[in-house]
Amino acid sequence: MVRQAGAYMVSPDFKLTSEMFWQAALALALIDAGLVSLLAWRVQPHGFRQLPWAVAVATAIFWSALWTTALRFAWEWFYGYIFPGWAPSLAPSFGLVYACIGLLMWFLAWRLPGNPIVNFCLLGSVEGLVSHVWAVYNLGIIDKIPIMHGVSPASVLVFAMFEKILYWSIILGVAELLRRLWQRRTKSQPGQASAV
Repeated sequence: MVRQAGAYMVSPDFKLTSEMFWQAALALALIDAGLVSLLAWRVQPHGFRQLPWAVAVATAIFWSALWTTALRFAWEWFYGYIFPGWAPSLAPSFGLVYACIGLLMWFLAWRLPGNPIVNFCLLGSVEGLVSHVWAVYNLGIIDKIPIMHGVSPASVLVFAMFEKILYWSIILGVAELLRRLWQRRTKSQPGQASAV
């Protein structure tokens, strides 16, 4: 990358390829398998049941930070091709939208059969698929963004599913940490509620 005029620029010769997306998807699948297994081992179902507001807070912080950073550092060579010029000013509010999505995912994960932690992470992959189907076919990221020209939609969509499992797993881990910290705090202060 070349630093230019206060923004990170990508060389005009750089192109993403379908092979890069497939390889990244495979790497993420391996990372996700380990991370989801760790979460399923560490977060008990009764603990997951106490997480809705911690999930909302962790989600809002994570997505606000991610979108603010992405729109700042990848505007010139990626997001500027698909979003209007005022989009970066709204980046922090994206976290609130995602917080609602996170709460919906928590609600569904708890009610679906199976392990709610695994369900939550798998729902994260569905969110990734849906958001990237919209990005590919509605926003036209492959046609409009020069570094994406020639990339297959399938490689982008599969990558997105594993990418989002990673993100939502991190959010779930942070939410569990927030829950545990809250419980420790309330246990040390008698007379307060002990669950988030």
